[in-house]
Amino acid sequence: MNKNLWLLAAAQGLFLTNNVTFIAINGLVGLSLAPVGWMATLPVMGYVVGGALSTGLVARSQSTWGRKVSFQLGLLVACLSALLAAWAVAQQQFWTLVAATVIAGYYSANGQLYRFAAAELAAPAFKEKAVSLVLAGGLIGAVLGPNLASRTRALADAPFMGAYLALAAVAVLAMGVMAMVTFPASEAKAKGPDGQAEQGRPLGEIMRQPVFIVAAGAGALSYGVMNLLMAATPLAMQTCGFPFDDAAWVLEWHVIGMFAPGFFTGHLIKRFGTLQVMMVGVLLNALCIGIALSGQDFHQFLGALFLLGVGWNFVFTGSTTLALQSYRPQEKDRAQAAINFCVFATMAFTSFASGALVTTQGWTWLNLGSLVPVALMAAGLVWLMAKNAAPAS
Repeated sequence: MNKNLWLLAAAQGLFLTNNVTFIAINGLVGLSLAPVGWMATLPVMGYVVGGALSTGLVARSQSTWGRKVSFQLGLLVACLSALLAAWAVAQQQFWTLVAATVIAGYYSANGQLYRFAAAELAAPAFKEKAVSLVLAGGLIGAVLGPNLASRTRALADAPFMGAYLALAAVAVLAMGVMAMVTFPASEAKAKGPDGQAEQGRPLGEIMRQPVFIVAAGAGALSYGVMNLLMAATPLAMQTCGFPFDDAAWVLEWHVIGMFAPGFFTGHLIKRFGTLQVMMVGVLLNALCIGIALSGQDFHQFLGALFLLGVGWNFVFTGSTTLALQSYRPQEKDRAQAAINFCVFATMAFTSFASGALVTTQGWTWLNLGSLVPVALMAAGLVWLMAKNAAPAS
């Protein structure tokens, strides 16, 4: 565990501060500005749609300029998009707010690569722990994000305008942190028989591997379930009569659940195996849904969202570790872009579905619908376990 890993973990924490604050306020701001209620989570959806649309651009910038320049470019976009969002709120312009969150998605597409960069900053034997540690940096966002949203929402005349201005300052701080990280030089690509740099296998061939299918699928679905329930929680709690501070408290413990296990998830993966830890995460997601369906008391929201966070950590950390087995160094930019596209596409769908379901069908049906991706994750893990256990032909 070296200085660069700790700095990258801090950058991850500031990235999650942005994400958690967006989740906490975008739906509520959207509800106050949207022409109709079901559009309330479009600003949340815009963030992940922007991330999906940016994966190819980010992959090219990473390949051309390297990790550091690409990450700093993402942070610059984060600052400018937060300022645009603040202006949109001040002017009461719903579609400008949506546009600002779509632009901010470029930062999200960059930030999603921090976990892969972590594996490059540690010795091969410690890659699992490095990924886990950097994800644990999200604890900064767990504490800072909800409190930032709560304490800055009334700083300006327009509700939550101050929160967007604060996020611009957070992006500037993150640029200072990232400036101190030293990334390894890109590995020289192997030469083929014709003397040209080897580009690796076609993306389609990489994506057809069972290990890639399960890694990308579980990573995307775990984020989908988490996003489906987390994005709807502030709206559901408001409908139940809870004040915003209660929703912020629930989100804080949810994000603590997401990232506190990062200090030991890598150890669990090394000891018990990647697929086994991921399966425990899937079971925790199912338990979360069971608690959410049992009632709508404050403690039920709190317990369900905390378990949702821990379950996400186990599945997502495991899927990232699993993905490292599916590509070669010269294939990493394309493979990582494909994985992140799957994540963002799933999040985009669930962000829209979250607002539509919770405002039209209610919290109960939203949770029942979440059982479908949980079952798909379990089926995928069982399939890969069976393939790994089968004797080679």
